This record gives sequence, structure tokens and C-alpha cells, in this order.
Amino acid sequence: MRPGRNHITLIILVVLIIPVLSIGMAFGSVSLPLGFTMDTLFSAMTGTAPEDDRMVDILLQLRLPRTLAAFVVGAGLSMVGVAMQALVRNPLAEPYVLGISGGASAGASLFYMGLLPTLLTSYIDISVAAFLGALLSISIVYLVARGGGTLSVSRLLLAGVALAAFMAAISAFVTFASPDANKTRAVLFWLMGSFSKVTWSDLPVAASVTIAGAVVLFGLSRPLDALLSGEEPARSLGVDVERLKKVLIVLSALVTGVLVSISGAIGFVGLIIPHSVRSLFGISHRWVLPASFIAGGLFMILADTLSQVALSGLQLPVGIVTALCGVPFFLMLLRRTDYQFK
Repeated sequence: MRPGRNHITLIILVVLIIPVLSIGMAFGSVSLPLGFTMDTLFSAMTGTAPEDDRMVDILLQLRLPRTLAAFVVGAGLSMVGVAMQALVRNPLAEPYVLGISGGASAGASLFYMGLLPTLLTSYIDISVAAFLGALLSISIVYLVARGGGTLSVSRLLLAGVALAAFMAAISAFVTFASPDANKTRAVLFWLMGSFSKVTWSDLPVAASVTIAGAVVLFGLSRPLDALLSGEEPARSLGVDVERLKKVLIVLSALVTGVLVSISGAIGFVGLIIPHSVRSLFGISHRWVLPASFIAGGLFMILADTLSQVALSGLQLPVGIVTALCGVPFFLMLLRRTDYQFK
């Protein structure tokens, strides 16, 4: 019975993409009619959008890239959350469990406060600095966890937690020691997640990396299913566990680092969405991965929309909204007696 129900539920998620995109584009500092937004979106898709129309330009040049970026980031973080939970076989794992977010945050803070070498800052911006911080963090975690030709999941988790705390301390120290209150506020806003600075030029790399990661992970659906039962059972089923762990770590680091570099550190999405999807689709990664990809994107669009309209004249960091909306729902989900992770 479940495969038929899963097909229907997945189709519903796909159908919701255009309406949710339209909602994300319609609401902001100035709200526009939802019907007009949907017409403009369909016109853009068919190449018939009118030119020299101010409202159309606002929708297609400002709000559409922001909304698409929200979808890509939500989809990518949710997908990586699925991979991380399978890798460490822990339902509390999420994309930032390996310290990637902490590294990105530290890189961004050091750049914004002008504490990086001038020779380096002349060639990069805050997004690249965040990506380099994430890359440095995951490299250290990987080197610590690797030993004897194998990759220890326990050391991986412990090193990730330790390095995340270290990087968070660097970010906090830099922010606290800054004499410029405006810069401090800007960094704090970025660290909690925002799509306000996203442009069309930010999308190609983020979308390409996210889609490529999704394709690779979907191809690993069966090994991921086997990994949930433990490393020894997975090996008995013919899975090259060490190779799989390396692929998951590299892929998760790449996707998360790229996404954090354009949106800042948005937490909780990679935790709640995979669990919510499993409650509907079961634990098979053949269903969980594509459903998490779409559901994460939809959730992030709605969260970003709410962040723009919750307070009149002010724009909340989207990370605040994801936590405020997600935590109560997640706690109710955990109360379900039929919920299972494995």
C-alpha cells in the first residue's frame, strides 16, 4: 500500500512547487497580487513576459532569484541531512554536524571585520571567505577522524562537535571585539541566514552543486539503506563502507559549504525535514531523498516569506523563522508512537 501512497504524496509535493514559488515572489516589503505573480511566473517560463514593466522587473530580477535560492538552499540542506543521518546512524545529525557551518561562519566573520590578510581579501568576498572556512573545517575533521586506513564515525562526530565549538568561539570573539556596531549587526544577521543579497549570479553554482549532489545520493539509495542497519551488515551486503563514507563526507561538505556561502548559516532544516519525510514515506532512501529535496525547498521558501512579512518594516533572519516554526512541529512529530528512524 505504501508505494502507491508514496507516489501520490510525491506528486502532490511536485505540484506545490509553482504555487509556493508564486507565494514567495508575491510577498515581501511590498506585497503584490498572487494572481499577477503566477501569471508573470508562467510568462517568464514561456518567454512571453512583458518588457519595461517595473513590477515585472521587480518580480523577475529581485524576487525570483531570491525565491529560487531559498528553494535550492532548503533542498540541499535537507538532502545533506538525510545523508548525514545515514552516515552516523544518528537521528540528531544534520548538515552542520561536521563543523562545516562553524567554519563558514568564522570565515565570514573574519572577512567582514577586516581581519584576514589584505592580499587575500582583495580577491574574495564574504561568500568565498565562508566557503574557505567551511573547507578548512571539514578538512581538519576528516584528518582527525581518519586513521589506519578507515574513517571512524565516532571520531568524526566528536571532531565535528569540537571544531564547531572552536569555530563558534572564533566568530563570537571577533564579533564581540569589534568596535563597529553596524558591522557586528550585519555579521550576526548573516550568520542567522538571509537571502536578501542573492542575485542571479549566485544561483548557477549553488543549483548545479545541489542538483549534482542529489543525483549522486539518489544513485546511492540502496547502499544508504544498508548503512542504516550498521557497517558490518552493510559490508555483508557488498557495500564498500569506507568508500561510501568518504563520498558522503566530501559531498556533504561541498554542498553545505556552497549553500552556506550564499545564504549564511540556516539551521534546523536539515534535521526536521528528513524526519518529517520519513513519517510520510518510510525509511527507504529511494523515497526519502527526492521527497526531502522538494519538501526542504518548499519549507525554506515559506520560511523566507514569513521572515519578510512577520514584522512590518523589518526583515527577520530566516534562521529565526525556521527554528520558531520547526521546533514545535518537530516535538509533536517525536510524540508519534509509530515514528521510527531505522
